[in-house]
Amino acid sequence: MRTLFDPVVLGALNAANRIVMAPLTRARATRDHVPTPVMAEYYAQRAGAGLIIGEATGISRQGVGWPYAPGLWSAAQVEAWRMVTQAVHDRGGLIFAQLWHMGRMAHSAVTGSKPVSSSATAMPGEAHTYDGKKPFEIARPLDVSEIPGLVADYVTAARNAIEAGFDGVQIHAANGQLIDQFLRDNSNMRTDEYGGSVANRVRLLGEVTQAVTDAIGAHRTAVRLSPNGESYGVDDSDPAPLFTAAALMLNAMGIAFLELREPGPEGSFGSTDVPRLSPLIRTHFEGPLILNSDYDLARAKADIDSGLADAISFGRPFLANPDLVVRLRNGAPLNQDEVHTYYSQGAEGYTDYPTLTEQDLRVEPELEQDS
Repeated sequence: MRTLFDPVVLGALNAANRIVMAPLTRARATRDHVPTPVMAEYYAQRAGAGLIIGEATGISRQGVGWPYAPGLWSAAQVEAWRMVTQAVHDRGGLIFAQLWHMGRMAHSAVTGSKPVSSSATAMPGEAHTYDGKKPFEIARPLDVSEIPGLVADYVTAARNAIEAGFDGVQIHAANGQLIDQFLRDNSNMRTDEYGGSVANRVRLLGEVTQAVTDAIGAHRTAVRLSPNGESYGVDDSDPAPLFTAAALMLNAMGIAFLELREPGPEGSFGSTDVPRLSPLIRTHFEGPLILNSDYDLARAKADIDSGLADAISFGRPFLANPDLVVRLRNGAPLNQDEVHTYYSQGAEGYTDYPTLTEQDLRVEPELEQDS
């Protein structure tokens, strides 16, 4: 029987274990969205993951509306990412870049332009900006004539990621971001070929994914979806046929893997009573399936053992535990994450979480005999 600690093939990659580091926005880049040296240390510390999926990374200045988030559209960004990917590879790790366009979740105070989306809607609440929080703005609907340029931005970012040394890319189509805004019917009110029917609403995801796979290979391209329930103000009235169609489309493209973020009724970072769709999607997607959201060791083991998942991605546990794989393997306690340092731009709460030492792992002889 396979375990969480067994190797797994993810497209072009031979991952050493089935414990994946989920993408985590950490805001340690510059105001020009250029990665910094401390990011190389952070990711290298976590290279024990079977695969690191790097933090959401902007495909264009229009698309990245989070302060101090990194990008992948300029030569300076590509060069700076090289030190990150090299640091991970030097530790024997693997790393994907997550390609990100925030759509209506961006803010003009960060991007310098009005946010865009599928339709003229606004994200509830307030956006993070360099000058504190500000109410989200009503987005400008993308014109059909702008879609090819948007797709080209994804392709450029994907090629830049490979040039920067990433092992592949994940297209961020979850968590209420731009592609998710096109997918779901409470945010997509279009009447053209990108709105209305399920076939139309999955069109942008399909065009982006096909273009990226054509550019860098399907075996180095992955996708992230959040199929069950509301996510950052985006929701769908009938998610099963929508995400089944998306899974079938992605399966036909032969992508490296599909990751699903599926919060539950008591989720610690978003919750929903909508049942998770992974059992249904599992019957329509034949490639590696990675599941995410509030997993502990027992839940992860159950979903790996049953065959529902091929790997499990952990977010905040990896944030606070650079040696998470070692801790899980040894049943060791986990560090607790410090929320106030999530986006604080420094090393505190970023590269200073303690790891286990040999002394921490050593079993006392008398305890070993009693067990």
